[in-house]
Amino acid sequence: MCDTSMLPQKLAFVDIETTGMSPVYDRIIDIGIIRVENSTVVEQYNQLVNPHIPFSPFIQSMTGITPEYLEDAPAFEDIYPTIYELLKDTVFVAHNVRFDYGFLRNEFKRFDISFSSKQLCTAKLSRRLYSRYRRHNLSALINRFGFTCEHRHRAFDDAQVLWQ
Repeated sequence: MCDTSMLPQKLAFVDIETTGMSPVYDRIIDIGIIRVENSTVVEQYNQLVNPHIPFSPFIQSMTGITPEYLEDAPAFEDIYPTIYELLKDTVFVAHNVRFDYGFLRNEFKRFDISFSSKQLCTAKLSRRLYSRYRRHNLSALINRFGFTCEHRHRAFDDAQVLWQ
């Protein structure tokens, strides 16, 4: 696991998978959160989400998540209180944080929930710390540092990589 001694006391390592790239028109289909307090994992959250909208074969192929797989999954409206509580008062840590944070803020906004958090982008951090490398996507970091990731492009597995 990573050395968090120099980081804030409460962190939420977050990854989401979505139906597309637009936080306005697309929806979350998978969310993984690892909440860390004082360098200890205190809670983990792994949930598929039924977006109630169609999504492309490309997304299905990349994530392994199909519409049939989500038929019995809860909608975001059913799980947002839990997600909000997990993220409240934490530093939101994600790879390309603007994407994940933007999607979640937009989802909360649909239910008149104002969500705001400090953010830490592991992609930016990688670029600053390892500028000699050209690639800084999550797959490159997994290969470079020997992180384990059983199911790439599944939210909880990718969140675990961030915590490593």
